[in-house]
Amino acid sequence: MKQKFSNAGENFLQRRYGVRLGRRYVLAAASVVLMGVIGCSQVNSSTSAFAESGLPRSESPIPKSMSYPDIKLITANTKFGFKLFSEVLKNDSGKNIFVSPSSVAIALAMTYNGASGSTKQVMAKALEFKDLNLEQINSSNAVLKKLLENPDPKVQLTIANSLWANKEVSFNPDFLQRNRDFYTARVANLDFTDISSPAIINDWVSEKTRGKINKIVEKIEPSQVLFLINAIYFKGSWTNEFDKQQTAEYPFYLSSGQQKQHLMMSQSGDYKYYENQQFQAVSLPYGKDGKISFYIFLPKQNSSLESFYQNLNAENWENWMTQFSKQQGFIRLPRFKMDYDITLNNALTAIGMGEAFSNQANFSAMGKDLKISEVKHKTFVEVNEEGTEAAAATSVRIMPLSAVEPSLEPFRMIVERPFFCAIRDNQTGSILFMGSIVEPQS
Repeated sequence: MKQKFSNAGENFLQRRYGVRLGRRYVLAAASVVLMGVIGCSQVNSSTSAFAESGLPRSESPIPKSMSYPDIKLITANTKFGFKLFSEVLKNDSGKNIFVSPSSVAIALAMTYNGASGSTKQVMAKALEFKDLNLEQINSSNAVLKKLLENPDPKVQLTIANSLWANKEVSFNPDFLQRNRDFYTARVANLDFTDISSPAIINDWVSEKTRGKINKIVEKIEPSQVLFLINAIYFKGSWTNEFDKQQTAEYPFYLSSGQQKQHLMMSQSGDYKYYENQQFQAVSLPYGKDGKISFYIFLPKQNSSLESFYQNLNAENWENWMTQFSKQQGFIRLPRFKMDYDITLNNALTAIGMGEAFSNQANFSAMGKDLKISEVKHKTFVEVNEEGTEAAAATSVRIMPLSAVEPSLEPFRMIVERPFFCAIRDNQTGSILFMGSIVEPQS
């Protein structure tokens, strides 16, 4: 049954979050590929590769009284994001890292709808879902999607999902319907024996990410019968753009003690700023109202990024977010661009999801005799005078078993050594991206 926000609710969302598109800079995340052998109710076949399933389309069935996601979901996503980031750091210590915890969280929430028994329990623990039931998770994700999208006239953020099914294979109808209802996922049939099928999926991803992610599927193996794709697209410019004439080469000091000349952007103004004995931190907003910001945490010269990471967790993060206050200052920030990729199997196993990768996995709510064989994550990010451009892709492969602000002195923040950064939605607290930049590249 279709359910909509009241007119007052719709007007509120339009006034508060806006619908116009921004001008520059794209953040795109194409995330999650699910592949597997699944049996249950068949997706309605069609001669068109983009045919929808026979089940009726419906809007996210959000309770009329629900205008904000359950805070427990935001908390869960934040905890999961920092746990995952911590494990990624272990694998790629000393390297540039950039991941999208929101992308991975959405991907695994959709996958969670197919889990049963002990596999559902270990996924709930790893994803911090233990205080949430499936209805709360799905309804809150549906509301969160509405709040995140189109947050500002100069910022665009959209989330799209799709399921691409082998037209010859049947699937659990409840699993399909929940993903359609709560995640507004498109369900389409494909001939997986056709060599053009990967291109059809990749074209959809490219369209939804405005060409920032061009390929998520290399090829379709004989045992792969379902692809579940999530795409996040963000386009925004700084609230106050950097003057390109102020950009010049300055030294950046590496962890090794070496230095390199690097293009640095400079700017003075009023910023939300926080400083303690360990680090300086600043929030650089995007768009007209700054609902989304780029956060930079720079360890003090007598400290290090490694020491900072020992205190980086969800509890401290939430406390730090309340400590920022408006202050005049000067910031110098490196322009940087990077690509990053990692297989997340070990990181997810380390935080408790190991069973989902084993022959003891139970995804019976999705289909029969399935397990996750690989979770792959790829990202791209570029930060310059105009804004931020980034992309992320996560693939989950399923196979058969075998805060009155005080008046303060102006600060100076010279980001000339390794730092931590994050892109955060300030309305909901959702962390869209986070990264460790130890050696900026241009």
